[in-house]
Amino acid sequence: MRIFGTGETVVRRDVHRSGRVWSAQALRVVDDSSEALMTACAPGAEALWPALYARARSVGDRSVRTEAFDAMATGEWELAAGRWQETELLLWKPPTTWFSINAFFVSDGAGRRLRNWYVNFEQPTVRTPVGFDTFDLAVDLLIAPDLTSWEWKDEDEYAHVRRLGIVSDTEHQAVDAARAQVLAMLDGRSGVFAHAERWAAWQWEPSWPTPRLPQPATAPQGVAPKGG
Repeated sequence: MRIFGTGETVVRRDVHRSGRVWSAQALRVVDDSSEALMTACAPGAEALWPALYARARSVGDRSVRTEAFDAMATGEWELAAGRWQETELLLWKPPTTWFSINAFFVSDGAGRRLRNWYVNFEQPTVRTPVGFDTFDLAVDLLIAPDLTSWEWKDEDEYAHVRRLGIVSDTEHQAVDAARAQVLAMLDGRSGVFAHAERWAAWQWEPSWPTPRLPQPATAPQGVAPKGG
């Protein structure tokens, strides 16, 4: 397994079981080890999103997100170029877990702060020459900055993708086990949560350029796109 260097550009891709890319996001490497690949994103970073998702974000209409899932079920969707906005992101992705742990940072009148922790339930990592592939499984866990409270997010969308067959019974069982695993980590302050205070003080490296997607970002797994 190739180890990515700190500051290197990598691409996180969500890849549908059909092999089609659902989304792509340019990131910078913070650390790469056997424990986890830790990456970061900042406003302006390049991304590709399903066009219906992009429209849902722009108009603030969650029903359009439902249309996007319907398109996913058929295997037919269009991608739209986008840019990461508003928050800095720190993303912790162990190689075999059915989740990633994310920390979102915002700037406001009081300065820069950790807004929240966010657990994204997704398929385990498949490394590629330019980053890693996974697939978002719709349900998420939102955690307070001080780790004292949490709530499930997008359970309605998760139920919808289950009905559509996007999330299989096997994947559903894996998600259930991952939910319990994350809550145990949170309760025991283990994994990334063991160092929560240190990561809450994390800062984007000013010398890092805004991450850009390689071209083409939707190249098949095992093909290294050019660019950076």
